[in-house]
Amino acid sequence: MKKLVISLTSIIGFLSFNVSADEAYNSALTELAKTKVTQIMNNPIVQSAIKAQNSKHADLTQTDIDKLDKKWRAENKSSSKPMINATLSNALSKFLTETKQSSDGLYTEIFVMDNKGLNVGQSDITSDYWQGDEAKWKKTYLVGSGAVHIGKLKKDESTQQIQVQLSVAISDTSTKTVIGAITLGINLDHI
Repeated sequence: MKKLVISLTSIIGFLSFNVSADEAYNSALTELAKTKVTQIMNNPIVQSAIKAQNSKHADLTQTDIDKLDKKWRAENKSSSKPMINATLSNALSKFLTETKQSSDGLYTEIFVMDNKGLNVGQSDITSDYWQGDEAKWKKTYLVGSGAVHIGKLKKDESTQQIQVQLSVAISDTSTKTVIGAITLGINLDHI
């Protein structure tokens, strides 16, 4: 008799996307945040890129942030992408892309945000530039050091994969003050 093998992704196709991933995977995702994700966050490339952008954007107003986000969204629909390309080609984005590629499919996307919720670097193009109005930033950066947020299981529009977003507040390795946040799309088939 042949064994029937059903992947998590196949099962999810029959389930509601409103199921909270933390119900089934909270422990494994929290452990991942404490180990592999912490190693990523503490990398000098991540730390220095966030600090540099926090300094560069120190005087941005909400109006400035909204304009940057609007520009990013417009570039997403255009063949000309100077702002997106500049972000995707920075040292942090290259590091995050390499990290994603070497994860054997565990990470579907990785992006780092500054103290205003703006993208600093990412492995893939995000649909928007400002994450500061979303739970991934509000429930990590605004909560403080060590804060972890586990999103809902869903099909991500950017990656077209079933995933859960794991977000963690990033603290300065020297001062221990929160400087930003990281979000990783986690392929639950690899947990």
